[in-house]
Amino acid sequence: MKTMKRYAILHFLLFFLSVNAFSQDLHYSQFYNSPLNLNPALTGIFNGDQRFMASVRDQWRFVPVPWFTFSGSYDFKIYPENEKEFFGLGFNFNYDRQGDSRLTLASLNVSGSYSRVLHKNHVISGGILLGLGNRGFNLNNLTWDKQWDGEFFNPGAGSGENFDVRGVTFLETAAGVNYRLQKDTRTKLDLGAGFYHLTRPQTNFYNTENQKLPINTTLSAVGSVQLTSALDLQVHALQQLQGSYRETVLGALGKIYVSQQRGKETIVQVGMGYRTAGSYIPTVGLEYVQWYVGFSYDADSTEINDVLNTSKGGPEIHVRYIISKVKSLKTLKVCPIF
Repeated sequence: MKTMKRYAILHFLLFFLSVNAFSQDLHYSQFYNSPLNLNPALTGIFNGDQRFMASVRDQWRFVPVPWFTFSGSYDFKIYPENEKEFFGLGFNFNYDRQGDSRLTLASLNVSGSYSRVLHKNHVISGGILLGLGNRGFNLNNLTWDKQWDGEFFNPGAGSGENFDVRGVTFLETAAGVNYRLQKDTRTKLDLGAGFYHLTRPQTNFYNTENQKLPINTTLSAVGSVQLTSALDLQVHALQQLQGSYRETVLGALGKIYVSQQRGKETIVQVGMGYRTAGSYIPTVGLEYVQWYVGFSYDADSTEINDVLNTSKGGPEIHVRYIISKVKSLKTLKVCPIF
């Protein structure tokens, strides 16, 4: 009876979470490693010319009501003749799947940014994003109260639920601004704000309801400072606001320069984060030349873990590869040889 009571409470909590999930976007603990999902103004804001990124997050699988998220992106810089400005263009794909109903969100987006160099250490950027999104779910793995007749469970009985649609396609829109203060490649600060779902599209599955997707506002700060020749400190913070949903993520990373030999640069990262929803986030990363891999694990301390008398969360992995081109030399006047 005690076990049954625990799982009854668990199912109530998961139902509550799934209802809220209709109005919440995907999110990453390593938000700074998924910049195009954070702020379109961050398109092209990196040290290099082309950037490829992939992110995977897996959580709640132990319940088991798995929640899987994948993102892939590509962005690059465009340099005009004016050295005081540059552009960024990017593409990103997101796929998010939740629970037994296979509640999914899939989106394909294009983002662009314009950056102006105000001073050699100050850059202001603005960006926009356009794309298509789709939300849907599947009833095949769900059970309903009407399938229980008081004595036996009849899986062939009807659910008693009538959904007008099981999939909704909508226009995705976003805009953002970012300010970068950069002393050098190791000491810098990014302050930004992104606003997603500006047109507030309808994503409900009942035609009788007028439920619009709330605007998702992200306020972020990521700063890095060189402490010694072999050690940097990164501090990051995120405030995410969407409808009644609030989330704050705080964290810090130590970057240890194992090798600074040209062509063999190696950096090891170790840090910790905290989400106000109740998660501690130990994080490690490895950067080798143009490659980077980051791993974190959300150690939840929520009501669900209290019910199950456990402490489990979800792993998260980010992979990045940057291509840096050798800049061509400017046209020079050559002295004639007589």
